[in-house]
Amino acid sequence: MTLAELPLVIVLVGLAAYTTLGGADFGAGMWQLTAGRGPAAERLRDHANHALAPVWEANHVWLVFVLTVAWTAYPVLVGAVASTMVVPLSLAALGVLARGAAYALHAGTRTPGERRRVDAVFGAASVLTPFALGAVVGGVVSMRVPVGNAAGGLWTSWLNPSSLTIGMLAVVLSSFLAAVHLAADAGRVGAPDLERRFRARALASGVLAGVIALGGLVVLRVDAPVVGAGLLRPPGLVALVLSAGAGLATLGLVAARRHGAARLTATLAVAAVVAGWGLAQRPVLLPGLTVDQAAAPAPTLVGLLIAVAGGAVVLAPSLGLLFTLVLRGRFDPATATPPGHPEATRDVPAPTRSHTRRSSVAAVGLLVAGTGLLTVAESGQAHAVGVVVLAAAAATGVAAARPWSLAGADPPRP
Repeated sequence: MTLAELPLVIVLVGLAAYTTLGGADFGAGMWQLTAGRGPAAERLRDHANHALAPVWEANHVWLVFVLTVAWTAYPVLVGAVASTMVVPLSLAALGVLARGAAYALHAGTRTPGERRRVDAVFGAASVLTPFALGAVVGGVVSMRVPVGNAAGGLWTSWLNPSSLTIGMLAVVLSSFLAAVHLAADAGRVGAPDLERRFRARALASGVLAGVIALGGLVVLRVDAPVVGAGLLRPPGLVALVLSAGAGLATLGLVAARRHGAARLTATLAVAAVVAGWGLAQRPVLLPGLTVDQAAAPAPTLVGLLIAVAGGAVVLAPSLGLLFTLVLRGRFDPATATPPGHPEATRDVPAPTRSHTRRSSVAAVGLLVAGTGLLTVAESGQAHAVGVVVLAAAAATGVAAARPWSLAGADPPRP
């Protein structure tokens, strides 16, 4: 693997993370849109809404990450795609903004009618965004994005068999992921009726995703021969088989109500689709443009890789802590400690309080020191030390939050 290909691997990892995590968010909105009316439908919407609350903003960090890395490492690629695909990308951005606005307005609704209208906007945007992003991918894999500024067709670049197929697959896969996660959450909070309903949705959407994926292979074989052929030979074929196997395993695990394992296999099934695309299309990015030709100069790539590694030190433990808390049910409404309850006022053991205070003070001190070394000092050695100190500040900050968050205690009082 060359230096020029390393950022592309990072982009694919980010795309896989956004597809699996952000996709589950979009899927939850789709299930809200199709819930129907009545008390049972309201319970379903409430369950999906509460499940989204802790993570929906964090999941979209991956989209910003992918765009930033891709634009820095492969400016010619991003310029060509962004200018040719301006319509679907604008629709995707509109969907993201509409989802955010609707989610924020949901808490302020006062009547059932207002709530239904807001939820309808949220659900429609949850369908629009993954479809539009999938259509962009379809235009890229079918080689309908030439190198240059808006060199491809404004409409034909994304309204074509490959784009429509991948767009539909993105919508159904998002629904599948969401149903698996929501069934697991319903089982954890003791809501068997919701668990049963989301299990049925997971099984149905999983089967539908498999049918569309099989049909998509035929479409790609004809409309996108480079990727279509690449998926039927190693290493793309390996990713394809892995995705199919993980998808079938997920259906079996969901049927057996083994939701924890189903989360993992569903994520693997969808991530393998992204990996298969990258492996099948390598090394061509656009017609006449390879990875090596599209890559930025070596110093830019090296600086980018260093920045990504430094950011990972902050991002990885933060997201790890967030998802650990979510999976342990610390944000579930049913597990919240009501005000005045004896548990809300119980003392935290002295060692935990002391450790938290020390870690908090250390984190602030390291943050100030690292910032000073990077902004005030002028030598390269001082900057290198500053990066290390900031990484230590991030790790110490996570340690300061960890004891009460994961041990089941409430935050220590001053």
